[in-house]
Amino acid sequence: MIRKIHMKNLTCTNCIAKVERRTARLPYVNSASFNFVNQTLLVDFKDDYNEAQALSEIKAIVDVLEDNIVTHFVEAIPKENRSSFLREYAFVLAGMILILLTFSAYRIPQVINYIFDTHLVLWNQWVTTMLYWFGYGLLISKLMLLQIKGIRNFNFFNESTLMIIATFAAMFIGKHEEAIAVVVLYSVGEYFQSKAVRKSKNQISALMDLKVEYANVLTAEGVIIKEPSLIQVNDVIIVKNGERIPVDGVVIKGSTSLNTSELTGEAKLQTVDIGDHVLSGNINVGNVIHIQVTREYENSTLAKIINLIENSTVKKSKTEMFISKFARIYTPIVVGLAGLLVLYGLIFDPTNVTTTTGYIYRAAIFLVISCPCSLVLSVPLSYYAGIGTAAKNGILFKGSAFLHALTDVKLIALDKTGTLTHGAFFVREYTDLETVRLAASIEQFSTHPIAQSIVEFNSLPLETVTNIQEIPGYGIKGTIGEKVILAGSRRFLESENIHVNEEKLAIGSYTFVALDGTFIGSIIVKDELKDTSMETVRDFTKRYDTVMLTGDNEESAKEIALKLGGIEYYAELLPEQKLEVFNQIRTNSVSLYVGDGINDAPLLRNADIGVSMGSASDLAIEVSDVIIMNNDIRLLEKAIRVAKKTRSIAIENIIFSMIVKIAFLILSTIGLMWMWLSIFADVGVAILCVFNALRIIYQKKYLHMESQNDIT
Repeated sequence: MIRKIHMKNLTCTNCIAKVERRTARLPYVNSASFNFVNQTLLVDFKDDYNEAQALSEIKAIVDVLEDNIVTHFVEAIPKENRSSFLREYAFVLAGMILILLTFSAYRIPQVINYIFDTHLVLWNQWVTTMLYWFGYGLLISKLMLLQIKGIRNFNFFNESTLMIIATFAAMFIGKHEEAIAVVVLYSVGEYFQSKAVRKSKNQISALMDLKVEYANVLTAEGVIIKEPSLIQVNDVIIVKNGERIPVDGVVIKGSTSLNTSELTGEAKLQTVDIGDHVLSGNINVGNVIHIQVTREYENSTLAKIINLIENSTVKKSKTEMFISKFARIYTPIVVGLAGLLVLYGLIFDPTNVTTTTGYIYRAAIFLVISCPCSLVLSVPLSYYAGIGTAAKNGILFKGSAFLHALTDVKLIALDKTGTLTHGAFFVREYTDLETVRLAASIEQFSTHPIAQSIVEFNSLPLETVTNIQEIPGYGIKGTIGEKVILAGSRRFLESENIHVNEEKLAIGSYTFVALDGTFIGSIIVKDELKDTSMETVRDFTKRYDTVMLTGDNEESAKEIALKLGGIEYYAELLPEQKLEVFNQIRTNSVSLYVGDGINDAPLLRNADIGVSMGSASDLAIEVSDVIIMNNDIRLLEKAIRVAKKTRSIAIENIIFSMIVKIAFLILSTIGLMWMWLSIFADVGVAILCVFNALRIIYQKKYLHMESQNDIT
């Protein structure tokens, strides 16, 4: 089971990777992943774990890496107090003040002497140097504490290592003011960087701010306010104008319009009346309505969506995993290269090693430039921004791995019913009303759209049917009295040794009915193709291998395929046959399947990316990797655009970071770089990359482009 552990104030990028790794090694943990935006560790615990022991051991892992981290299960109330800014930066601020006073006392007399040709001296160079070292010690204290904790835990190389070695080396060769400037700029930069990251996280979280704080529950004593988690099935809730529906239910009083944009991405209002099903998360923008609850909060649409989004970092993209591994080996390599630079100076230019522009100074600059913060911060943030933007548009990704994989899709396989068609069947022809009546008697126990259309069409009294058995892909079986009734495909009846003596005439989906071993008639129902399917699928065929897989008969499948531009199709497939055909046509590239029924669940799980529609069965949604909330196939095209834009921004950040760092490293190696400027290659680049990651939220034009070729 996955539990969430909140880790307030955890900002050290290297620490995050270590927390993930070390938590995953605990014997009662399957895996662990840090949600960067929510500062929550998602831990997949084994069944036999002790909650108190787990929290204690995970907290110990965090505490050896960084100070002032408030660690607790999300459901629990933290006992620790929040650390204040002054408490965290007290020594740093004291060091800044001391350095400022020392600098003023040392430099101001020099300026006065230069202007007025005097010989004013407050104290000598030795005192100044001692005060600089003391101030430097205060400034570097926060980093030293982190480094000491790391050494205790056999973690010798991180950002603190680079900064301590670099500035100490600069102090050693007499570059006091420059070394101190770097520590000050680094501390200030880290503060503003953390503020930028927090702001970014808040902006991304705002995209998915769907939580409902309360519900108006109608009771015998009147209306009372309850937390959504306390609402039970069959409770009646009242939703007023401007309020968000807290749980799924059915309207039993009133009519109104709902704003569904935050769930589906559609700006169009949905009109609901008595008897209509409504989903949690939608906002009432009209009259007051009364809703009878059909699902408790934890099983409601809203709770599932929030859970999907919050857990979306469990399955990380290849780019994120590469950056995590890269950062792990990057720092030791950089320290080694800096050491080689000094060694080169000792061997080939020994007189220029300890000078103010010599090899120790160059190596110190080298270390400052090399911090990997810009990569470790911006790449996960880019993918989370992409997931948030997609969620705002009604597309839910269960992990950044699927967002990344979507950019490499070559094969798209599509289910027909409910995906390309409306899934709203109507009875077109039937043998006689008695056939319809008997079929409706047993089909009332099925949730299949064809079954429901037959039940709705029937107007005669139903028989009592018992011993219900539904066979996915075939049909449904039961007994009326002592007689066996069957309703389903021709293949289903023939498997029960019942001869179907009727030829197919009209195009549509057939339901054959048999009673007591005798075929009695058939019902033909038809479904209409969605207008949006034609345009979208025809566009897909230009860029992807596109195929339709359906359990419907050959004639119906062929008719739909021709309307879609003559795409390749396979008809009359059972669930296991769909899987076989898909495996035959898939290539070594990424394959995607879109479906919505229970029959589609095996294929949704087997495909590289399984996409289910919002109206899909619970099982289909459970096993799929991407969910399209409003059942509009056009959102799949939009999802691909978001994915490509996200990957593009992540790559931009990687390339920009590496180009700046490599350029600065070359300049530092040949002695053409100042230490105080090198801080830009660390903190400055990190902040720029964080802001660049947010472009996916604000640059919305690519979501409305007509052609993928227009994306820049």
